[in-house]
Parts: sequence; structure tokens; C-alpha cells
Amino acid sequence: MSAILERSFKLMEHLAAHPEGRPLSALASDLQMPLSATHRLLSELIRCGYVRQDQSHGDYMLTIKLVSLGLCFLSNSGIVDVAQPLLDRLAAESGELVRLAVVDGDALTFVAKAQGATRGLRYDPDMGLSVNLSCSSAGHAWLSTMSDEQALELVARQGFGKPEDFGPRAPTTVKALLAYLRAARKRGFSMINEVFAPAMTAMAAPVRSGNGAVIGVITIAGPLVRLTEERMLALGPTLLLAAEDVAHASGASALFKRRA
Repeated sequence: MSAILERSFKLMEHLAAHPEGRPLSALASDLQMPLSATHRLLSELIRCGYVRQDQSHGDYMLTIKLVSLGLCFLSNSGIVDVAQPLLDRLAAESGELVRLAVVDGDALTFVAKAQGATRGLRYDPDMGLSVNLSCSSAGHAWLSTMSDEQALELVARQGFGKPEDFGPRAPTTVKALLAYLRAARKRGFSMINEVFAPAMTAMAAPVRSGNGAVIGVITIAGPLVRLTEERMLALGPTLLLAAEDVAHASGASALFKRRA
């Protein structure tokens, strides 16, 4: 049963990355599963309403049922109601993309955002995905609240990101990563330059509950031509204040209270 569940979740995760759909043979090949087993899993997921098959091409794709479950969860948790006005304010003050990630076990997941750029270049990566800890400002901000040993243990489980998959300055060694974390501890917030993506910068600050536990991270991200190092340093106090405001308001969210 556990193997079936694991395969089913991997199948849905793979389909989430291909909203246009994938044929049966491609799914079996991508996931290194027997064709017959893949077909059985897809049939069960169709029966449960999580997958549908395009009648014209025969490709399989996710329905919106999984999305609906996630949105329902976020709505009932109160996260968006609590954080959105504060994110909107920070986005307006910074003029860049602002996002909130919540701590979920050993992972960070973005759950809310606000876009402050009204024209020109806009940076807006996918939402709802787990954050790469070694190559993101959010990951660095969270890791900086831990001991070096704890931080490296989490990164070891996830693995270092590769510069060809992220930015040219993505750290690939323990020494390089620790330099980022120590700088973040000293400032109180993280800063990265062409680490997550080429020509992009970002900064992030941890959100702490009343007992000091880190329950989330707030980030500001934008193009390097606009969000320069000097601009990020100037925005530091504003970012830290926003993180404090979200922390103070977190008691109104059932999920945040549970994380505390």
C-alpha cells in the first residue's frame, strides 16, 4: 500500500509540472514505472477525480480538485487573511515581488504573494513549490536561524542546487553556503545576487512566533538592474518590520499557531 501511495503522489507531482498533459508512455518512462502499473494508477486517480484524460489526444492531466484542496486548506488556515494586507504594503513600499513561505517540517513552501512592480520587468516564479534551501534567499534566511550543523543537515537531505539549474553564483560547497548564512545572521536578513536565477536578486527575513520559533519567511525579489545590493540594504529595516508585523498577526491563523 505504501508503494502505491508513493507512486500515486509522484505521478501527481509529475503531472503538476506538465499542465498540458502527458501521454501514458511518457509518464511510465519519466517515472521509470511499468506501463501497466502506470495505467492502473491513472485509472484510480481518474476514478477519484484527481486526473482526467484528454479525449482528443489521450494525454493525462490533473484536474483542479487538487488545487481546490490546497486553496481550501489555505483559506481555512487563515494564512492569507492574516498576511495578505501586510504583504501588499511591503510590495508597495519596495516596488518588487513579495512572498511568504511557511515552515512545514523540513521544508519551506510559498503560500502567498504580492506584486509591487507596476511596469517594466516583473519577477514572478511558480508558487506552491518547496523552496530550494541552498539557492534561495528564503532558504538562507531560515537556515541562518539554526546552528551550522542543523542547517547543513537539512541541505544535505535536499542536496545543493546546481548553477546550471539556478543562478551562476549558486553555492555548491559547504564553505560557500556558510558564508551566506553567517552574513545573514549578522544583518538579520539574507541577501542573494544571481544565486536563485541569473540577473535576479532577493532578500528574506524569518518570521518568529512569540516563543521564538521560526514559522515562516518573507522575501523580496526582483531584477538585479533595479533591486541592487544598495537597494536591498536600504530595504532591510522595512523587511524586518514586515516580518515582525506578520509575527504579531500570526495568532489569528490556525496554521501559524500550530507551527509556533
